[in-house]
Amino acid sequence: MSVNIPTAPRLIIHGGAGNITRANLPPSSYTLYASTLLHINRSTTNLLARGAPALDAATHAVSLLEDSPLFNCGKGAVFARNGTIELEASVMVSRGYRKRGCGIMLIKHVKNPIKLAREMLVRGEVNGGGTGSGGSGGAQGHCQLSGEMVEDLGREWGLEMVGERYFWTRKRWEEHKKGLEAEGKWVVGWGEKVAGMGDVGVGDGGWDGHEYLSQGTVGCVVLDAYGTLCVATSTGGLTNKLPGRIGDTPTLGAGFWAEQWAEPSRSPLQQRPPSLSVAAMLPLSLRHLVEDCVPGFARSVDLSQNTTFEGEKGLREEKHSSDNVRAVAMSGTGNGDSFLRLAAVRTAAAIARFSPCRSLSSAVTQIAGLGGELQQSAGDRWGKTGEGEGGIIGIELVNGKGKIVFDFNCGGMFRTFVGDDGKEIVMVFKDKY
Repeated sequence: MSVNIPTAPRLIIHGGAGNITRANLPPSSYTLYASTLLHINRSTTNLLARGAPALDAATHAVSLLEDSPLFNCGKGAVFARNGTIELEASVMVSRGYRKRGCGIMLIKHVKNPIKLAREMLVRGEVNGGGTGSGGSGGAQGHCQLSGEMVEDLGREWGLEMVGERYFWTRKRWEEHKKGLEAEGKWVVGWGEKVAGMGDVGVGDGGWDGHEYLSQGTVGCVVLDAYGTLCVATSTGGLTNKLPGRIGDTPTLGAGFWAEQWAEPSRSPLQQRPPSLSVAAMLPLSLRHLVEDCVPGFARSVDLSQNTTFEGEKGLREEKHSSDNVRAVAMSGTGNGDSFLRLAAVRTAAAIARFSPCRSLSSAVTQIAGLGGELQQSAGDRWGKTGEGEGGIIGIELVNGKGKIVFDFNCGGMFRTFVGDDGKEIVMVFKDKY
């Protein structure tokens, strides 16, 4: 009789990445960010300890980030060039739901966009369009929706709706204004009229144009006790973006991804003896193909017979086995257009899945580490336009254990998690603050 052994839950949260330095992040600001992230970490850890599934835990964490004016999502989101706010969010699980992942964009009235993304995923288990009485169905099976249509579904599904004024904060407004002034594009009075904000947010303090304001996507990756991974992400996008711009956050494979697969596991009896040639280590079909292209490649092996090595037999049998389940989930943050060009997080997942002996940690570094694919994608614009800057967090499940991974190529990335030793960690730079 087989016994299911619970997986030790893990989670990691990020609060955005960008040009963060000790000069623009004074100790008081760092303390505020760190304490907020730790609070969210502890709250989500408690949920997992009580048996919450990964989807609920990740949604919970990101909804708290959306409720905080500190981060570029929900309440603290940045403005587009026309003085409006357009939000994006997404969720994805490694298994358990038809759609696996959902992304929403151009959100202006749903208080917590991450909850809307979750509803699209969960309601996809029910057949129907999601536009009839009772709110059945999950948007006709669609994985991405935008604007008024998806917000109408949010109302139908009972999500909390707010006016656009709810998302207004003075610091973000002044960031928006100073950016346009630097371009000579600001017209006194027009912005307040377009946004309809007036004196809303008088008490939330101003911005000096120097102190760091959170940029990029926020996200959470969770491994639950049942072995399921979930990633949840949310953002306001780029400061002073063009209205209608869609970033990596709601785009599957660009800013978020989760998947699992079964890897073949060989017993010692199935391993080929080291005396066999390289040719003998290949499947028959591939051996024949390579031999056709490279004469003499299989010289040390008699391929005239339809030989079947013990290892090949094992591989065939293992196609029907899921003894060795491996899974990954990731959330990206930074310059979304660069993530889109590379399909960044799915590329990292593919490296881990299809390259021999590659961990997710090494794959994330290849994409988001210093000198990695994101940085290279910026070319000679690196360090000048913000292109290529960013980071990735994730969890890899191997042999029933979760491993926290992360890397970034810019000044800093806010992140918090519980280490392998059980200690809480919150960091922004490569080393301690």
